[in-house]
Amino acid sequence: MSFLALIVVLGSISAGVYAWLTRWRPPEESISGMDTDVLRAAYNAFERGDLTGTISIARQILSQLPAQPDAVLLLTRALIYRSYGEYDRAIDRQLALEVTTEALRIDPISPHIRAAHAFALVAVDDPVGAADLARDILEKHPDNTIARIALALAYGSVGSFEVALRESIRALDTAQGWMRMDALRAQAISQSDLGAYEEAVRVVEQAIGVNPNLVLLYFERAQYALLLGDSDAATVAYYNVLVHDENNVKARLRLCELSSLMRERDMAIRYCSEVTQRAPDWSEGWYRLGMEYFLQGQFADAQSSLNRCSTLQVMQDVPVDERRFECWYIQGQAAEILGDCPNLIAVYNEFRAMTAAETVAQRWTYPPEGPPMCRQ
Repeated sequence: MSFLALIVVLGSISAGVYAWLTRWRPPEESISGMDTDVLRAAYNAFERGDLTGTISIARQILSQLPAQPDAVLLLTRALIYRSYGEYDRAIDRQLALEVTTEALRIDPISPHIRAAHAFALVAVDDPVGAADLARDILEKHPDNTIARIALALAYGSVGSFEVALRESIRALDTAQGWMRMDALRAQAISQSDLGAYEEAVRVVEQAIGVNPNLVLLYFERAQYALLLGDSDAATVAYYNVLVHDENNVKARLRLCELSSLMRERDMAIRYCSEVTQRAPDWSEGWYRLGMEYFLQGQFADAQSSLNRCSTLQVMQDVPVDERRFECWYIQGQAAEILGDCPNLIAVYNEFRAMTAAETVAQRWTYPPEGPPMCRQ
């Protein structure tokens, strides 16, 4: 682990030097007529990986110029990329759509704002709407890189992976400056969807070279590494996330999952425990921790953690068909192993009541008289 940490530190230093030497800036003509220093500050924050700062500055610009195209696109990208970089930011994708919808209301013909809207539509799982809008933009503006990227991502979302790859390559052909990162990322996703994982790794590493500070890219680098069975590279990628965002909870959960996969049980417990400490209201962290305790034979701890998982899902009104069934079932198995009939019966009855009016794929059935071990 210490050797991998050293690699991460050295890699981050190299990437930082590279970024300093190749700093991109928005084209001068795109920011004429407004305070260029403010917009440059937003671009610089994005370059540093400070997406929260980017969002704040872009919102300041839009408070005065509600449909400024550069600020709309920058805010949209920052929100969407932040949403994938942490466990509790999914709402950012909906916020991005709200930003572009409002900008379109003010300026419905701007191709840049319309492209940002198409990009947001893909992020909120509306690939058909995104593709229709992107194609309409590209008929008149074939070099609109963001529209081309949105089209590629939309095709990939509906399983047209070869077409997605073709469009992402075309996007890269027209991409300049910071847009190269977005185009390279879209191409890497398309390569991965086609099963070309080594090529996906090569391309996403190019994207990291353009902006080495975006944690999203390291999550995707780790994903491609795992598809190749390269757990070491995935570990380094997750460590890179923590280098850039030391409090990142999602990276710790992924390290817990990876440690479990490699049967490094103590490390898995450590990372999952950190997840529950930093995000005590996230049921997924309690689920992973409970499963690790169960696999290690620590059944009382497993029962307690999984009970927290099931309780949180009920409290947070997670739809029944989206709940972690294991938080009830494995909790029950731990109770059965411990001979804890009161809690076994309680969790079993809770599961039955929860699924009585719902159709779920999982089944957990005891005889009508209840768990055999608990019969009097």
